Amino acid sequence: MRVFLLKSRMRNIEVCVSPELIHLFETKGKNVVIVDIFRATSTMMAALANGVESITPVMDLETCRVMGSKGYVIAGERNGLAAEGFELGNSPLAYLNHAYAGKKIAMTTTNGTSAIEKTKSEAHQVLLGAFVNIKATTQYLNDQSQDVLILCAGWKGKFNLEDSLYAGALVSHLHPHFRTDCDSAIALKSLYESNSHRLQIFLGQASHAKRLQNHNIDEDIAFCLSMDLYDIVGLLSGGELIGIQTNDR
Repeated sequence: MRVFLLKSRMRNIEVCVSPELIHLFETKGKNVVIVDIFRATSTMMAALANGVESITPVMDLETCRVMGSKGYVIAGERNGLAAEGFELGNSPLAYLNHAYAGKKIAMTTTNGTSAIEKTKSEAHQVLLGAFVNIKATTQYLNDQSQDVLILCAGWKGKFNLEDSLYAGALVSHLHPHFRTDCDSAIALKSLYESNSHRLQIFLGQASHAKRLQNHNIDEDIAFCLSMDLYDIVGLLSGGELIGIQTNDR
């Protein structure tokens, strides 16, 4: 009797280094990981890990303001600064110690919320990428059958260092369970592995880190570069971002 072994399809991973290039990638049916390390996705993960019920990403400030009248706590940031008239800006520290536990947040940021908008219609799932929960995200993606696309939010369409380095870290963490023939994934994996022992020093050179330092928010930067503070993943569900425990699936 012959025995036929059915090999499972090797999953693929790619990295898009800017939302301006997303049209060059196929998003349909993939798990898309949105990355905005300084600070949107790091802040969102801090909020969800500290008991926020959900976060609704919003493209523009005016729509977000209107949601304040519908029972949402509104969070707005532009160019690294809190938007005028908003209760919250884009600092992860504001959510610590369960300060907004049980609340629904409507959030708009310069880069991160726009990146979510560009992929949510066709992706199988949209996840939040952040160093603060990279182990949990790795575990979650390893347990899925879909290909992965990492989308770096960048800075106003430009490549940035911190998002790209996270992308390299996630590619490295998922190796060898995912294959890649994507040059950006290969390059950023190598960049991360060469600098994983000195992330804070290396990313201190990043243009957005310097931009934020000019606003005296060094503590935010340190938080965003902290590894594995949380064991949850952030997922987009019905237009809202929610947090789920990796062992709750």
